[in-house]
Amino acid sequence: MKNVVLLGSTGSIGTSTVKVAEDLPDRIRLLALGAGNNLELLLKQAHKHKPAAVSIGDPAKAKELQNALGASTQIFSGEEGLVKLATLPEADIVLIAIVGTAGLKPALAAIRAGKDIAVASKEILVMAGEIVMSEARRHGVRVLAVDSEHSAIFQCLDGKPADSVRKLWLTASGGPFRDKTIWPGEKFPEITVERALKHPSWVMGRKITIDSASLFNKGLEMIEARWLFGIEMARVAVVVHPQSIVHSMVEFVDGAMLAQLSTPDMCLPIQYALTYPDRAPSERVQTNFAKLGQLTFEEPDVERFPAIELARRAGEIGGTLPAVLNAANEIAVEAFVNRKINFPQITEAVRKTMDTHKIVPHPLLEEILEADAWARRNTLRT
Repeated sequence: MKNVVLLGSTGSIGTSTVKVAEDLPDRIRLLALGAGNNLELLLKQAHKHKPAAVSIGDPAKAKELQNALGASTQIFSGEEGLVKLATLPEADIVLIAIVGTAGLKPALAAIRAGKDIAVASKEILVMAGEIVMSEARRHGVRVLAVDSEHSAIFQCLDGKPADSVRKLWLTASGGPFRDKTIWPGEKFPEITVERALKHPSWVMGRKITIDSASLFNKGLEMIEARWLFGIEMARVAVVVHPQSIVHSMVEFVDGAMLAQLSTPDMCLPIQYALTYPDRAPSERVQTNFAKLGQLTFEEPDVERFPAIELARRAGEIGGTLPAVLNAANEIAVEAFVNRKINFPQITEAVRKTMDTHKIVPHPLLEEILEADAWARRNTLRT
């Protein structure tokens, strides 16, 4: 039995994690649940799973939460509440499924409290991968991947050293605008928010779905992989695989390649992270190759999707530039969703912000947060 702290319980990854816990009641206990402001769903989860502690983003809703759950449940709120949950003495692992940068402080707090963390929030390692992985080594804890791509690489590596790897191959569905005969670059300004939110393979939250359409998610994943697996950016590559069956691959120095395959379902990588190093039985994911028929691969079109090269640049230079890339993208995506800019202007806004940033090499956490705040203030200013 593992005591799991779930931060972001009402989001896409969070609700999938709850399903996994319900599948494996003898192996997983939801010790604590942290959510943003979806009070109704959080209450449903808490009534069903009876966690020892719960936190909600809005402090004004904490009293309502306490009244509904009673004195036997600890209630926290805000940023401090997430840190409290992440450091509960009984916790074995903290799964961080919070969109954006809000997961960084609780992640570091959990590591420093000696807890393993499972990372579903790319931003944690994109912004502060050097600090997070250094702290994890210092405190002797594991940083486990929840993204399907990084989980696949983790499973394929199976403890093999970085010097045995020629290249890590992250697969990308290509998103809804992959076909350039239907969506040539000159039509990108016509892309609507509604069209961008129709992902061909996965059901995800709004931000990550837009990022999948622009391929920014794959750029962020490249930086995440660089830190998770100790592989420099030059050995991290992307290949488009529309069927989303091969979740990623490892190419070894002798030319052998290993891949992890399954039908798309986030419950599988979540379950593996929470039960690692064991594999627990599950009937949730079924893969029929005869019905699939064929698997195809192609080069990403970096002219129509320049986000990949922007992320490679940020990952190679490092310092505070990845934090700026991430923050600028968040601001630009929000502007696109609010119909203030068009689809290709997301990437252009990020490029301009990166170009004007004064990079701090090997930054402290405070300098990373300052760079993040700077990017949020300055993106789309001109």
